[in-house]
Formats: sequence, C-alpha cells, structure tokens
Amino acid sequence: MALWQGRSVRKRTGGRYRPFRKKRKFEIGAEQQFTVIGERRLKRTRVRGGNQKIRVLAEKYANVLDPKKKKVIKAEIISVVENQANPNYVQRNIITKGAIIKTSAGNAKVTSRPGQDGTINAVLVK
Repeated sequence: MALWQGRSVRKRTGGRYRPFRKKRKFEIGAEQQFTVIGERRLKRTRVRGGNQKIRVLAEKYANVLDPKKKKVIKAEIISVVENQANPNYVQRNIITKGAIIKTSAGNAKVTSRPGQDGTINAVLVK
C-alpha cells in the first residue's frame, strides 16, 4: 500500500479542505522497509532529484562509539533490547534510530537512521 504525503483532507478544526488538485506522483512516499539482524543486505533507491538513498535491510555489525575511550569499534549485534518507536519491534528485532541494541561491546543506542544512511552507528550506554 502506498503512503500519501500530501495535504490532509481535514482542517485542524475538523472541517474539510476543498481539493484544488488531484494527488501527484511526488507526494507518494516509499513503503516501509525494516532493518533486521542478519547477513548484510543493502538496497539502493532513487529519490526525488535523482539522488540515491541506501537502505540497510539486514545488518550483523554496528559501528559503536565508546565515549570514555573516544574510540569506535565494529561490534556484532546480538539483539534489540528496547525500541521506543514501537514495542513490537523488540520482538521482531527491528532496528531504528533510538533503539537500544545488545552488542558484543555492551548495550548501545542507535544514532543513525539505517533506512536512510546505509549504516548502523551507535553509542555505548551504561
């Protein structure tokens, strides 16, 4: 199902806007594609303006920053511990920005957007 990102039909008061045009192709958003734990899989998509966006569909490792040592290490992702975007994502091991992941280096909070950036960056938390 396509996601429409145009103007809402309803006003804040609940009244209706009268449409001044039909839906346009550039107002259609892409379907959600979730990042899960597994062997690395990437997908390149063309975005408006002809640019490329790299989506991470599956990833096994994350770039984890240790704030005390100020070093970045490549750590293996074990599981998703917490995800404020949706509690159901924890059971499905879906990684989004702000998710707490369990890595070989310890628990880390994801700071990048895997569906937009093409990488998983995280910062160690206590």
